[in-house]
Amino acid sequence: MAKSDEAAQEPAGKGKLKLVLLIVLALLLAIGVSVGATWYFMHSAQSEPSPALETTSNARQPAIYESMLPAFVTNFNQNGRQRYLQVSITLLARNQADLDALKVHMPVLRNNLVMLFSAQSFDTLATPVGQEMLRQKATASVQEVALKEVGKVVVEQLLFTNFVLQ
Repeated sequence: MAKSDEAAQEPAGKGKLKLVLLIVLALLLAIGVSVGATWYFMHSAQSEPSPALETTSNARQPAIYESMLPAFVTNFNQNGRQRYLQVSITLLARNQADLDALKVHMPVLRNNLVMLFSAQSFDTLATPVGQEMLRQKATASVQEVALKEVGKVVVEQLLFTNFVLQ
């Protein structure tokens, strides 16, 4: 009977390894897609310079940072235990007028980010790769709203200035 028990456990171990490898590959693919989408949006916005930029020098404008207050708080249920995520976010932009135009749509931005954060797995967020993937997804979400509502990407990066998992 001991041999059949060992044989039954061995395939389960291989199955878990395959599952872990599949998850890692999916995470890497998601990161690649996020980076590609961010690159696409950034370069498509830069390909059509505004008339104001054409009259000034082509030097890159200084960074403007805008905090999204209050911090985002999301709860998770992990194996019957209540867990929490708190994220403070700062937006990095280059044009104050565009950023001001985007601020009008802050309720939509916050809603989309809350939905994105609450859909995450606690185990994924416990890893640096998972946190970076979430940051890139959040950046893409904000850029998507900006493109739709303002007609420009506006936000270059979304930065996590505080990230607490409990």
